[in-house]
Amino acid sequence: MAVKRTGQPSFVEALLSTKGGSGQLDRLDGLVKWYRFEKLIGRLRDEAGPGRPGYPALALFKAVLLQSLYGLSDRELEEALDDRLSFRRFVGLSLEQAVPDHTVLNRFRNQLAAAGLLEALFAELDRQLEQAGVILKRGTMLDATLIAAVSAPPTDKRPSKDPDAAFARRQGKGGFTFGYKAHVGVDADSGIIRSVITTPANVNDTTAADDLIRGDEPVVWADAAYHTHARERALKARGVKPRLMRRPNKHHPKLPPRLARYNRLIARRRAAVETTFATLKNRMRLTKIRYVGLAKAKAQMLIAAIAFNLRRWSRLAPA
Repeated sequence: MAVKRTGQPSFVEALLSTKGGSGQLDRLDGLVKWYRFEKLIGRLRDEAGPGRPGYPALALFKAVLLQSLYGLSDRELEEALDDRLSFRRFVGLSLEQAVPDHTVLNRFRNQLAAAGLLEALFAELDRQLEQAGVILKRGTMLDATLIAAVSAPPTDKRPSKDPDAAFARRQGKGGFTFGYKAHVGVDADSGIIRSVITTPANVNDTTAADDLIRGDEPVVWADAAYHTHARERALKARGVKPRLMRRPNKHHPKLPPRLARYNRLIARRRAAVETTFATLKNRMRLTKIRYVGLAKAKAQMLIAAIAFNLRRWSRLAPA
């Protein structure tokens, strides 16, 4: 398939390029080595093929990043690309070019997931952030959050349209969430997401914990849901300090003052991870898994993590 040429602004666009738009997007364009992403995803488009020209893979990748940054549906993304000059400029579309419709964007996102490229793209951004000195590796904070499924939960009369989603109790809020759980490992000082695992909502926090730990951090911070004696020993054996909160048990229903104080110190240190979830849910509107099935939920979360890290990079980088 032939590929549409993009990134050639008209004379009018050149006059408008410094007026309005999103400074964050322009800043990102200058920070990121996009050609490295293009090498990973370029094979999704056949430039020498016959037929109607398609959109370059990098343009479509940037478009789905915009979708995640601004919490847009597929149709809302199509409308925003058609309407907003800053979006067109970021993606690389001129004013005269038609924008990809929602079916093209949806199909491309599914292609990324099916080809296993999202993990590679997340890892590439991690390398760029490390090379830029943004990731400090002074510690990793572990946590998880529930995200509701777009499909209605099952009832006695009908099953859910999403067989992979599950119920989980909302801690501290009462009631239940039907959907998925995002488990993250966050760099303690920069707030960058370094690992993300998506599971059905009923998977215990501790199940994914070991796979969230990168191995290059000197300390791991986590609440009591992550504490096991085996994990504590394993971290110490690797030279990693296990700062895992303790919880009472049947033999010790009340924590002694020393451990209660220990928990307060850890809670104070790891509280910053809540900012990650607040940004994802409030700023980026990641309040629902928009697509059906665990595979698509994983894809949405990986794209959200990439978009979050780009957003964080634009704020941490010196002006």
